[in-house]
Amino acid sequence: MAKAIAVAEPSNDGMDRLKSGPARLRTFLEDVRNETKKLSTPTGAEVKSTTIVVLVTVFVFAAYFAVVDYIASHTVGALLEKLTQH
Repeated sequence: MAKAIAVAEPSNDGMDRLKSGPARLRTFLEDVRNETKKLSTPTGAEVKSTTIVVLVTVFVFAAYFAVVDYIASHTVGALLEKLTQH
C-alpha cells in the first residue's frame, strides 16, 4: 500500500515577502543602529602602535623574502650553469 504525502500548495509567497519588506527593513536598520552603538573608535596611541607593528612586520617579511629570493636565484643560476657546461 502506498502512502500519500500531503503537500501544501504554495500561497502568495512572493506577495507576502513583498508586504513584509518594510517591516524587515525597519528591523534590519534597528539592528544596525544597535550594533553601531557597540563600536568604539581607537585612540591615537592605539592607532600609532598598531601602525608601527604593521610597518615593522612588512619590513621583516620584505627582508625575509629578499634573502629567500637571492638564495633561490643564485642556486638556480648555479644549477643551470652546471647543467649547460659541455
